[in-house]
Amino acid sequence: MNNKPHNQVFGMKFENIYPLYVQKAERKNRTKEEVDQIIFWLTGYDQAGLQQQINQGNNLETFFAQAPAFNPNSSLIKGVVCGVRVEEIEDPLMQKIRYLDKLIDELAKGKAMEKILR
Repeated sequence: MNNKPHNQVFGMKFENIYPLYVQKAERKNRTKEEVDQIIFWLTGYDQAGLQQQINQGNNLETFFAQAPAFNPNSSLIKGVVCGVRVEEIEDPLMQKIRYLDKLIDELAKGKAMEKILR
């Protein structure tokens, strides 16, 4: 786990990434609420828990480590993010990060919520 690109990603603050997810969704006429719904589904956070992660300035590693209930259906998430198939990512933390990226991509591409939330 000592390769540098992973460490840089893991250390990124969730509070900095979150607005990018929301902006990506809103550019495609989706909502912050839909982004939150995806995060809640994937991680088990609720609104208060999500806000606490943002307020505490936690990085992605901590955000996912403290997730109350990572969704067992996340293994159904398939496809390519940043040129990598999410189902083939070996590092568990990187895979969780890419799962979230993939779900936000699907939202931005206009996929129905019931299809995104497998």
